[in-house]
Amino acid sequence: SEVEGWIWGRRLGPSCWSFSDVRVITRSASSAAHQKVCVVGGGPAGFYTAQHLLKHPHSVILPLQGQNFDVVLSSLPRQNVISTFTQTAHHARCCYYGNVNVGTDVSVEELREAYHAVVLSYGAEGNRSMGVPGEDLEGVYPAKDFVGWYNGLPSNRELNPGLDCETAVILGQGNVALDVARILLSPIDELKKTDITQRSLDALAQSQVRRVLIVGRRGPLQIAGTIKELREMVNLPDTKPEMVASEFEGMAEALKVIPRPRKRLTELMLKTAVDPPAEKERQRRQAASRSWGLRFLRSPLEVLAGPDGARVAGIRLAVNRLEGTGDGSVAVPTGEVETMDCGLVITSIGYKSLPIDPAVPFDPRKAIVPNSLGRVQQAAGLYCSGWLKTGPVGVIATTMNNSFDTAHSVVEDLTSGCLDATSAKPGSTGIGPLLDKRGVKPVSFSDWEKINQEERRRGAAQGKPREKLLDVEEMLKTART
Repeated sequence: SEVEGWIWGRRLGPSCWSFSDVRVITRSASSAAHQKVCVVGGGPAGFYTAQHLLKHPHSVILPLQGQNFDVVLSSLPRQNVISTFTQTAHHARCCYYGNVNVGTDVSVEELREAYHAVVLSYGAEGNRSMGVPGEDLEGVYPAKDFVGWYNGLPSNRELNPGLDCETAVILGQGNVALDVARILLSPIDELKKTDITQRSLDALAQSQVRRVLIVGRRGPLQIAGTIKELREMVNLPDTKPEMVASEFEGMAEALKVIPRPRKRLTELMLKTAVDPPAEKERQRRQAASRSWGLRFLRSPLEVLAGPDGARVAGIRLAVNRLEGTGDGSVAVPTGEVETMDCGLVITSIGYKSLPIDPAVPFDPRKAIVPNSLGRVQQAAGLYCSGWLKTGPVGVIATTMNNSFDTAHSVVEDLTSGCLDATSAKPGSTGIGPLLDKRGVKPVSFSDWEKINQEERRRGAAQGKPREKLLDVEEMLKTART
């Protein structure tokens, strides 16, 4: 059998979505049914879902359509991912559309009417708030927005963060928090070799930030970052670690029973925080002009304003203790409080998915679409993958496996007859005219490649991998040239 479907990709521009369409045609000796599948989301989850469907023998053909101007393009590890996604988009059975806002330009119900199955893979672009006084002060930024600023996301290009302070506090200890700390403290000559936007480079070159504290509510054994990102901080040029050795008491004993990945991460923290450095490392630290540190068992209570009452000047933290062990431990306030002086606060306490259409079931507390193995509850033919399915957890490999599992559920339902795919549906031939009637002009993958080529051309002129276009209209003009 062959399968025809469509993948639609989320575009992280202002009021802008992208979409792709995967065509799947199933034929047997006795019948020929056109099975059409739509995937909403042009990030890793959407593309991994498409990739797995393509690999399913005799069942899936993916004309991939979508336009994606988002953070997928923004860092070296993701450039490797982009290579894989480009192969998928160039597949003979794939097409790619973009510049389409799902939920506004076209509804999920309209997609379900046009396709036998719809997979929602649009990620988590909302910010979780701290819920404490002062979090709206000038100088307090969600990590998602700060990352979007230096990665060239059109919606964050006007952020203009204040970097005229000595100390920055990052709340959260995941990989995003570590990445933000690295950007704040990296020598500007190192950052110039990356695809960080020139506008952000100019601001970072003038930054007065010399000290970054990365604060977590639980202990060293619960840190969410991974060893690769932590090692980058440890080896960051012209920086030294600023740890509190007492926070690591008992960790050496704990190493005997924790799993290997966590063990290696903890060993690196212990070596950095407790072990006397070798002579060369001692000299390096002594000469460093910047510092960073991890602080554990602290939760935000209030962001403190300076004399003007408008800008952050510090943060008040609750000191915690842990109840329970391992990943299941819970941070409980001790009643003790401390204050950190700082002029910049970046909250990296998690992203959350947002509902895009009232027709789609949504759990506002968990900020996910309720599902079982990617099958949306009480909505036959509707699926989800990525962070919309699980919440913002794991690394890129987690998203890949998550998406593969959803794709497997789609194929299983199509091939088992669990999902009725015997009736003909129009697929893109029905959605295309609908978009045209509404004045929506999709962007093809070849159009996206024009944007990619232009960004690379501009970057090469400055000795960078790329210089990103920051204006959506400029992107569209480039795409249609």
